[in-house]
Amino acid sequence: MPHARRLRFAVELHSPLPGRTWLDSAREVEQLGYSTLFLPDHFDEGPGPLAAAAAFAAITSTLNVGLLVLDCDFRHPAVVARELATIDQISEGRLEVGLGAGWKALDYQRSGIPMDRPGVRVSRLQEHAAVLRGLWGDGPFSFSGEHYTITEMDGTPAPYRPGGPTVLVGGGAPRLLGWAGATADIVGVNASIHSGEIDAAAALDALPERIDEKIGWVREGAGERFEDLEINAWLAAAELTDDPAMVETMAALFGTDADSFRRSPLALVGSPGDIAEMLAERRERWGYSYHVIPGDKAHEFAPLVASLTGT
Repeated sequence: MPHARRLRFAVELHSPLPGRTWLDSAREVEQLGYSTLFLPDHFDEGPGPLAAAAAFAAITSTLNVGLLVLDCDFRHPAVVARELATIDQISEGRLEVGLGAGWKALDYQRSGIPMDRPGVRVSRLQEHAAVLRGLWGDGPFSFSGEHYTITEMDGTPAPYRPGGPTVLVGGGAPRLLGWAGATADIVGVNASIHSGEIDAAAALDALPERIDEKIGWVREGAGERFEDLEINAWLAAAELTDDPAMVETMAALFGTDADSFRRSPLALVGSPGDIAEMLAERRERWGYSYHVIPGDKAHEFAPLVASLTGT
Protein backbone atom coordinates (compact mmCIF):
# COMPACT_ATOMS: atom_id res chain seq x y z
CA MET A 1 0.00 0.00 0.00
CA PRO A 2 1.47 3.40 -0.98
CA HIS A 3 2.58 5.72 1.80
CA ALA A 4 0.16 8.54 2.67
CA ARG A 5 2.95 11.02 1.87
CA ARG A 6 3.98 9.92 -1.60
CA LEU A 7 7.39 10.93 -2.85
CA ARG A 8 7.79 13.41 -5.66
CA PHE A 9 10.72 15.37 -7.01
CA ALA A 10 11.36 18.75 -8.57
CA VAL A 11 14.29 20.32 -10.38
CA GLU A 12 15.39 23.90 -9.75
CA LEU A 13 17.12 25.51 -12.72
CA HIS A 14 19.38 28.54 -12.32
CA SER A 15 20.49 28.24 -15.96
CA PRO A 16 19.39 26.09 -18.91
CA LEU A 17 20.43 22.45 -19.04
CA PRO A 18 23.78 22.02 -20.83
CA GLY A 19 23.45 22.59 -24.57
CA ARG A 20 19.76 23.46 -24.28
CA THR A 21 17.66 26.61 -24.51
CA TRP A 22 15.34 27.53 -21.67
CA LEU A 23 12.34 26.12 -23.53
CA ASP A 24 14.14 22.92 -24.46
CA SER A 25 15.17 22.57 -20.80
CA ALA A 26 11.55 22.71 -19.65
CA ARG A 27 10.53 20.06 -22.16
CA GLU A 28 13.43 17.85 -21.09
CA VAL A 29 12.65 18.13 -17.37
CA GLU A 30 9.10 17.02 -18.18
CA GLN A 31 10.39 14.06 -20.23
CA LEU A 32 12.73 13.03 -17.41
CA GLY A 33 9.71 12.48 -15.17
CA TYR A 34 10.05 15.23 -12.60
CA SER A 35 6.92 16.62 -10.97
CA THR A 36 7.93 20.27 -11.05
CA LEU A 37 10.36 22.73 -12.60
CA PHE A 38 11.18 25.46 -10.11
CA LEU A 39 12.76 28.83 -10.85
CA PRO A 40 14.59 31.00 -8.29
CA ASP A 41 14.01 34.73 -7.82
CA HIS A 42 17.41 36.41 -7.64
CA PHE A 43 18.86 39.26 -9.67
CA ASP A 44 22.14 37.50 -10.45
CA GLU A 45 20.86 34.17 -11.81
CA GLY A 46 18.05 32.57 -13.73
CA PRO A 47 15.47 34.11 -16.06
CA GLY A 48 12.70 36.50 -15.05
CA PRO A 49 10.68 33.93 -13.10
CA LEU A 50 7.16 35.06 -13.97
CA ALA A 51 7.75 35.35 -17.72
CA ALA A 52 9.65 32.06 -17.78
CA ALA A 53 6.97 30.24 -15.78
CA ALA A 54 4.31 31.41 -18.25
CA ALA A 55 6.42 30.23 -21.19
CA PHE A 56 7.13 26.85 -19.60
CA ALA A 57 3.45 26.38 -18.78
CA ALA A 58 2.52 27.01 -22.41
CA ILE A 59 4.85 24.36 -23.87
CA THR A 60 4.35 21.54 -21.35
CA SER A 61 1.33 19.43 -20.46
CA THR A 62 2.10 17.46 -17.28
CA LEU A 63 4.97 19.37 -15.65
CA ASN A 64 4.15 21.67 -12.77
CA VAL A 65 5.84 25.07 -13.01
CA GLY A 66 6.88 26.79 -9.82
CA LEU A 67 8.65 29.70 -8.20
CA LEU A 68 11.12 28.87 -5.43
CA VAL A 69 10.56 31.36 -4.03
CA LEU A 70 9.25 34.77 -5.03
CA ASP A 71 10.79 37.45 -2.82
CA CYS A 72 7.83 39.49 -1.64
CA ASP A 73 9.97 42.62 -1.32
CA PHE A 74 10.48 42.82 -5.08
CA ARG A 75 6.87 43.23 -6.29
CA HIS A 76 3.51 44.58 -5.12
CA PRO A 77 1.04 41.75 -4.42
CA ALA A 78 -1.73 43.31 -6.52
CA VAL A 79 0.55 43.00 -9.56
CA VAL A 80 1.78 39.54 -8.57
CA ALA A 81 -1.76 38.20 -8.01
CA ARG A 82 -2.73 39.06 -11.57
CA GLU A 83 0.42 37.59 -13.12
CA LEU A 84 0.13 34.37 -11.13
CA ALA A 85 -3.57 33.95 -11.90
CA THR A 86 -2.72 34.31 -15.59
CA ILE A 87 0.01 31.65 -15.35
CA ASP A 88 -2.40 29.39 -13.47
CA GLN A 89 -4.83 29.77 -16.37
CA ILE A 90 -2.14 29.09 -18.99
CA SER A 91 -0.98 25.99 -17.11
CA GLU A 92 -4.53 24.79 -16.40
CA GLY A 93 -3.75 24.49 -12.71
CA ARG A 94 -0.10 23.37 -12.80
CA LEU A 95 1.36 26.40 -11.00
CA GLU A 96 3.09 26.15 -7.61
CA VAL A 97 3.73 29.53 -6.00
CA GLY A 98 6.60 29.69 -3.56
CA LEU A 99 6.62 32.77 -1.34
CA GLY A 100 9.47 34.02 0.82
CA ALA A 101 10.60 36.96 2.91
CA GLY A 102 13.97 37.36 1.18
CA TRP A 103 17.35 36.23 2.46
CA LYS A 104 20.07 36.91 -0.11
CA ALA A 105 21.82 40.12 0.90
CA LEU A 106 23.36 40.57 -2.55
CA ASP A 107 19.90 40.98 -4.13
CA TYR A 108 19.22 43.98 -1.91
CA GLN A 109 22.70 45.47 -2.06
CA ARG A 110 22.86 45.51 -5.85
CA SER A 111 19.26 46.54 -6.51
CA GLY A 112 19.08 49.23 -3.84
CA ILE A 113 15.90 47.71 -2.42
CA PRO A 114 16.01 48.19 1.37
CA MET A 115 16.61 44.96 3.29
CA ASP A 116 14.58 45.42 6.45
CA ARG A 117 15.16 43.35 9.56
CA PRO A 118 13.71 39.82 9.43
CA GLY A 119 10.62 40.57 11.52
CA VAL A 120 9.54 43.35 9.16
CA ARG A 121 10.15 41.19 6.10
CA VAL A 122 8.08 38.35 7.56
CA SER A 123 5.21 40.74 8.37
CA ARG A 124 5.32 42.00 4.79
CA LEU A 125 5.29 38.41 3.51
CA GLN A 126 2.23 37.60 5.61
CA GLU A 127 0.35 40.62 4.25
CA HIS A 128 1.52 39.84 0.72
CA ALA A 129 0.11 36.31 0.99
CA ALA A 130 -3.17 37.61 2.41
CA VAL A 131 -3.57 39.99 -0.53
CA LEU A 132 -2.84 37.23 -3.04
CA ARG A 133 -5.42 34.92 -1.48
CA GLY A 134 -7.95 37.74 -1.29
CA LEU A 135 -7.56 38.72 -4.93
CA TRP A 136 -7.82 35.08 -5.99
CA GLY A 137 -11.20 34.85 -4.26
CA ASP A 138 -14.67 35.95 -5.35
CA GLY A 139 -15.84 39.54 -5.56
CA PRO A 140 -14.19 42.84 -4.69
CA PHE A 141 -11.44 42.57 -2.07
CA SER A 142 -10.27 45.13 0.46
CA PHE A 143 -7.30 44.99 2.80
CA SER A 144 -5.74 47.44 5.22
CA GLY A 145 -2.37 46.50 6.68
CA GLU A 146 0.90 48.06 7.73
CA HIS A 147 2.50 47.45 4.34
CA TYR A 148 -0.35 47.18 1.81
CA THR A 149 -3.78 48.72 1.28
CA ILE A 150 -6.27 47.33 -1.23
CA THR A 151 -9.65 48.99 -1.84
CA GLU A 152 -12.59 47.17 -3.43
CA MET A 153 -10.39 45.49 -6.03
CA ASP A 154 -11.56 42.65 -8.25
CA GLY A 155 -8.86 40.09 -8.91
CA THR A 156 -8.84 39.57 -12.67
CA PRO A 157 -8.34 37.24 -14.32
CA ALA A 158 -9.58 34.59 -11.95
CA PRO A 159 -7.12 31.74 -11.38
CA TYR A 160 -7.78 28.40 -13.04
CA ARG A 161 -8.41 26.73 -9.69
CA PRO A 162 -10.97 28.22 -7.30
CA GLY A 163 -9.08 29.91 -4.48
CA GLY A 164 -5.89 30.11 -6.50
CA PRO A 165 -2.77 28.05 -7.15
CA THR A 166 -0.91 25.86 -4.68
CA VAL A 167 1.15 27.96 -2.25
CA LEU A 168 4.51 26.93 -0.83
CA VAL A 169 6.11 28.88 2.00
CA GLY A 170 9.72 28.18 2.88
CA GLY A 171 11.81 29.24 5.84
CA GLY A 172 13.69 28.21 8.93
CA ALA A 173 12.59 30.36 11.87
CA PRO A 174 9.81 29.74 14.44
CA ARG A 175 7.42 32.52 13.48
CA LEU A 176 7.63 31.88 9.76
CA LEU A 177 7.32 28.09 10.00
CA GLY A 178 4.43 28.30 12.44
CA TRP A 179 2.57 30.64 10.11
CA ALA A 180 3.42 28.47 7.11
CA GLY A 181 1.99 25.46 8.91
CA ALA A 182 -1.24 27.36 9.50
CA THR A 183 -1.69 28.78 6.00
CA ALA A 184 0.40 27.13 3.26
CA ASP A 185 -0.28 24.04 1.16
CA ILE A 186 3.41 23.07 1.07
CA VAL A 187 5.97 23.99 3.73
CA GLY A 188 9.64 24.18 2.85
CA VAL A 189 11.50 23.41 6.08
CA ASN A 190 14.94 24.89 5.54
CA ALA A 191 17.96 26.24 7.34
CA SER A 192 17.85 29.83 8.55
CA ILE A 193 20.30 32.03 6.64
CA HIS A 194 21.01 34.88 9.02
CA SER A 195 24.13 36.18 7.28
CA GLY A 196 22.50 36.68 3.89
CA GLU A 197 24.53 33.89 2.29
CA ILE A 198 24.69 30.10 2.64
CA ASP A 199 27.50 29.48 5.12
CA ALA A 200 28.65 27.11 7.87
CA ALA A 201 26.09 28.52 10.30
CA ALA A 202 23.31 27.69 7.84
CA ALA A 203 24.68 24.16 7.46
CA LEU A 204 24.61 23.66 11.22
CA ASP A 205 21.01 24.88 11.29
CA ALA A 206 20.07 21.98 8.99
CA LEU A 207 21.31 19.22 11.30
CA PRO A 208 18.74 16.61 12.38
CA GLU A 209 18.21 17.96 15.90
CA ARG A 210 17.45 21.42 14.50
CA ILE A 211 15.06 19.97 11.93
CA ASP A 212 13.24 18.22 14.79
CA GLU A 213 12.62 21.68 16.30
CA LYS A 214 11.56 23.20 13.00
CA ILE A 215 9.03 20.45 12.27
CA GLY A 216 7.70 21.05 15.77
CA TRP A 217 7.06 24.70 14.91
CA VAL A 218 5.22 23.65 11.75
CA ARG A 219 3.13 21.14 13.72
CA GLU A 220 2.25 23.75 16.31
CA GLY A 221 1.04 26.17 13.67
CA ALA A 222 -0.74 23.54 11.60
CA GLY A 223 -2.62 21.72 14.33
CA GLU A 224 -4.93 19.10 12.85
CA ARG A 225 -4.04 20.09 9.28
CA PHE A 226 -0.41 18.93 9.63
CA GLU A 227 -1.15 15.54 8.06
CA ASP A 228 -2.54 17.31 4.99
CA LEU A 229 0.59 19.43 4.49
CA GLU A 230 3.31 18.51 2.04
CA ILE A 231 6.80 18.97 3.52
CA ASN A 232 9.42 20.13 1.04
CA ALA A 233 13.22 19.86 1.18
CA TRP A 234 15.43 22.13 -0.93
CA LEU A 235 18.63 20.15 -1.40
CA ALA A 236 21.78 22.19 -0.99
CA ALA A 237 23.83 19.17 -2.09
CA ALA A 238 22.94 16.08 -4.10
CA GLU A 239 25.35 13.43 -5.38
CA LEU A 240 25.04 9.80 -6.45
CA THR A 241 28.22 8.07 -5.30
CA ASP A 242 29.54 4.90 -3.68
CA ASP A 243 32.66 6.71 -2.47
CA PRO A 244 32.65 7.50 1.29
CA ALA A 245 35.44 10.00 0.69
CA MET A 246 33.04 12.08 -1.41
CA VAL A 247 30.74 12.46 1.60
CA GLU A 248 33.65 13.60 3.75
CA THR A 249 34.80 16.09 1.12
CA MET A 250 31.34 17.60 0.69
CA ALA A 251 30.78 17.71 4.45
CA ALA A 252 33.98 19.71 4.84
CA LEU A 253 32.74 22.23 2.27
CA PHE A 254 29.68 22.78 4.45
CA GLY A 255 31.73 23.03 7.64
CA THR A 256 30.43 19.86 9.29
CA ASP A 257 31.39 16.21 9.77
CA ALA A 258 30.47 13.38 7.42
CA ASP A 259 27.88 11.75 9.71
CA SER A 260 26.02 15.00 10.38
CA PHE A 261 26.13 15.92 6.71
CA ARG A 262 24.78 12.52 5.67
CA ARG A 263 21.87 12.81 8.12
CA SER A 264 20.87 16.36 7.15
CA PRO A 265 17.64 16.40 5.12
CA LEU A 266 19.07 19.21 2.99
CA ALA A 267 21.80 16.96 1.59
CA LEU A 268 21.33 13.78 -0.42
CA VAL A 269 24.63 12.01 -1.04
CA GLY A 270 25.21 8.26 -1.44
CA SER A 271 24.45 5.24 -3.60
CA PRO A 272 20.93 4.79 -5.04
CA GLY A 273 20.17 2.24 -2.31
CA ASP A 274 21.50 4.52 0.42
CA ILE A 275 19.48 7.44 -0.88
CA ALA A 276 16.26 5.41 -1.04
CA GLU A 277 16.78 4.50 2.63
CA MET A 278 17.56 8.12 3.56
CA LEU A 279 14.38 9.36 1.91
CA ALA A 280 12.28 6.74 3.68
CA GLU A 281 13.83 7.64 7.05
CA ARG A 282 13.33 11.37 6.51
CA ARG A 283 9.71 10.85 5.56
CA GLU A 284 9.05 8.82 8.71
CA ARG A 285 10.91 11.19 11.05
CA TRP A 286 9.92 14.57 9.64
CA GLY A 287 7.33 14.07 6.89
CA TYR A 288 9.55 15.14 3.99
CA SER A 289 8.11 13.79 0.74
CA TYR A 290 8.88 16.50 -1.81
CA HIS A 291 12.55 16.97 -2.72
CA VAL A 292 14.10 19.64 -4.95
CA ILE A 293 17.09 18.36 -6.95
CA PRO A 294 19.72 20.87 -8.17
CA GLY A 295 19.41 21.49 -11.89
CA ASP A 296 22.90 20.23 -12.71
CA LYS A 297 21.93 16.83 -11.26
CA ALA A 298 18.65 16.46 -13.18
CA HIS A 299 19.88 13.77 -15.58
CA GLU A 300 21.96 11.92 -13.00
CA PHE A 301 19.02 11.54 -10.60
CA ALA A 302 16.34 10.84 -13.24
CA PRO A 303 16.45 7.00 -13.00
CA LEU A 304 16.19 7.14 -9.20
CA VAL A 305 13.36 9.66 -9.45
CA ALA A 306 11.52 7.37 -11.85
CA SER A 307 11.80 4.43 -9.46
CA LEU A 308 10.75 6.33 -6.33
CA THR A 309 8.09 8.78 -7.53
CA GLY A 310 4.69 7.90 -6.13
CA THR A 311 5.96 5.41 -3.57
